[in-house]
Amino acid sequence: MRQVTHEAEVLLLGGRAGVGKTTVAWEVSARLRAAMVAHCLIEGDFMGQVHPAPDGDPSRSRITERNLTALWSNYAELGYRRLIYTNTLSVLAENGGMFQRAMGANVRIVRVVLTASDATARERLTGRELGSELEQELENSARKARLLDERMPPDTVRVATDGRSVVDIARDVAGVTNWLSHGSD
Repeated sequence: MRQVTHEAEVLLLGGRAGVGKTTVAWEVSARLRAAMVAHCLIEGDFMGQVHPAPDGDPSRSRITERNLTALWSNYAELGYRRLIYTNTLSVLAENGGMFQRAMGANVRIVRVVLTASDATARERLTGRELGSELEQELENSARKARLLDERMPPDTVRVATDGRSVVDIARDVAGVTNWLSHGSD
């Protein structure tokens, strides 16, 4: 059997609001930097952060894909082939096509969803959301946690965050990618 060679790899780091995606992504990046593993990191929430939504794109999925494609093109041109991408629902199977179109049909997709209890998510969001949208954020977080439970693909690795340090969580997440064992190739 012929071995598949991946031109690019993406770690999709998903999970409900308040689970620690951004914090964990930065710590995974720190581990990779310490091991001299070339990579880039994109906070997916920013890829579609426009108001109002573009005409014909109410979910902002097309502008998100355009922005991801543009950024990845720049990174790939410089020789990068590994991407950490954080976004709540990025791990869902229907989003895989966006990464294949942006990064190449042969991209290796690694899906990790961070989990947290309602109480942990509430505690974290209460400390983070100092503006007027706390209650809305709490409701959305719980709704998206249910959505992830119902629809994430079976190959998605779950990593619990309750009562754990970011260093321990990042170690587990980085281990799923196998990037540390490959060095800077």
